[in-house]
Amino acid sequence: LIAVKTSNKDTVSAAGEKDADSPKEEPWETALKTTAVHMEVGEFQGHKVSVWDLLHSKYIPEENRKELLELYQAGELTLDQVKTVVSTIVTKAEAARAEQLANASSPRAESTVAEAEHTHLQED
Repeated sequence: LIAVKTSNKDTVSAAGEKDADSPKEEPWETALKTTAVHMEVGEFQGHKVSVWDLLHSKYIPEENRKELLELYQAGELTLDQVKTVVSTIVTKAEAARAEQLANASSPRAESTVAEAEHTHLQED
């Protein structure tokens, strides 16, 4: 009898664990996924894109993304600040890329891309 009861409990908890295994979103993560920004550049042109998708786009270097997420989770950046920083980085990176394509042989285009990629987070 005890074994059967244990077995039933295991079955119930195993079923419960399956639900727990599906990643539960943190409130900050949900906020980033549900807050959309209207972008007018690059692959996002004319679309509303979530801050989460922008953060994980090719425009945001991994180290910047990690730093932004850490600052946001720690409460040092508001959602609006993250939204502004991310959309600014994407806009600058896309402008630099477009300029580089337009002036493929110009050394100035390369320095603009480097500046856009290293946009500092403290910038307002």
